Amino acid sequence: MPRDTLTGSRIRERRVMAGIKQSELAKRAEISPSYLNLIEHNRRRIGGKLLVDIAHALGVEPASLTEGAETALLANLREAATDTEMSEAEFARVEEFAGRFPGWAALLADSQRRVETLQRSVEALTDRMTHDPHLAASLHEMLSTVTAIRSAASILAEPGDIEPEWQRRFNRNIYEDSARLADSSRSLAQYLEEADSEASETNAPQDELDAVFQKTGFHLPTLETPDADVGAFASQLEQGLSQSARWLLHGTLSRYRDDARRMPLSDCADVVAATGSDPLAFAQRFGCDVASAMRRLAHLPDDILVNPVGLAICDGSGVTTFRKPLPEFPLPRLGAGCALWPLYRALARPMMLHTDLMEQSARASARHRGYAISQPTGPARLGDDVLFESHMLIVPEPKRDTSEPIRQVGLTCRICPHPACDARREPSIMIASAPRKL
Repeated sequence: MPRDTLTGSRIRERRVMAGIKQSELAKRAEISPSYLNLIEHNRRRIGGKLLVDIAHALGVEPASLTEGAETALLANLREAATDTEMSEAEFARVEEFAGRFPGWAALLADSQRRVETLQRSVEALTDRMTHDPHLAASLHEMLSTVTAIRSAASILAEPGDIEPEWQRRFNRNIYEDSARLADSSRSLAQYLEEADSEASETNAPQDELDAVFQKTGFHLPTLETPDADVGAFASQLEQGLSQSARWLLHGTLSRYRDDARRMPLSDCADVVAATGSDPLAFAQRFGCDVASAMRRLAHLPDDILVNPVGLAICDGSGVTTFRKPLPEFPLPRLGAGCALWPLYRALARPMMLHTDLMEQSARASARHRGYAISQPTGPARLGDDVLFESHMLIVPEPKRDTSEPIRQVGLTCRICPHPACDARREPSIMIASAPRKL
């Protein structure tokens, strides 16, 4: 329903909220109650002086009665309906629903936002439990201790007498195991509390590197100058990092400086203004490889890019070595992501630029263009195998009608709701009864 035909619904909503009877409002506007009834049911168009009179009688601005529902509210309502089997006719009435029942529409949109927040929390926690070695070891230790305590307690609870010496031993074992369990619980709780703060010794080196770039916003102005000193700058960022994380940081910063020298920031702004976030256009403009162009785009400041872009880099084994996630396209920590991403397909066909229009399973309203390429990490040597590294640039794509196929992808198999995916490697906890793949 067009926006201008919803004015009556908004008048009725405002009148009810103000506690004014229809006959009273009609009297104030100097029209008949029957005519006002037709207006409120969107059977008569309204404008001009009558609209101003009714708005004055309701104590509101005329624009608040004629303007459509907020764009964000409509977007959230459409997103909530995306994964349902709603008919096209019902889907087209979303604006009418928002106009007639703004309170319920806002409640539904808020529920949709809460669901998305909870989904992201589940994804993050599941990914962490899957790939965090410290967390896995702590949980294993706690379960082993609980099992030992229960075993000793079950022996003491069995009928019959136990020799005093053995009874003392079992009691001592229970006491010691209980103390160890308490220490493990406190240590685990402290670790979880510190997980979102600055990197500590318990974090994996890749986590520490991710935290550094998240803190700096992935753009490092200090390294944009031709004479930038990587060592001096790294010493400023590596405070509190482990030795392994410092090694990773130094290599990443050196690569950043080299990319910045080949692609100066001022020239990058001109290329983005002309071609957008196209890595191939960047590579052609600066005469560099496509992977370098992807990294440079991912490290540009927000005031140059129209929309922020994401980046994932993995080695030949598929393990992520660099990650810049986007709000609508998260990337897993430490482990491999969805096997359908072009990031991994590129490893099978090196030196070929792959591209896909993608929708993540839990975020069907957001589309992203994925560019991926796999390139050698060094020069070829006689008799040696070439090692490859794959890059995937993630660019937000506006949602519009297109004949191009859209690839439905996930984050990781454990939290992907597509049970029939041929690339599935384990059942999903998001599916009530995921079929077992033989």
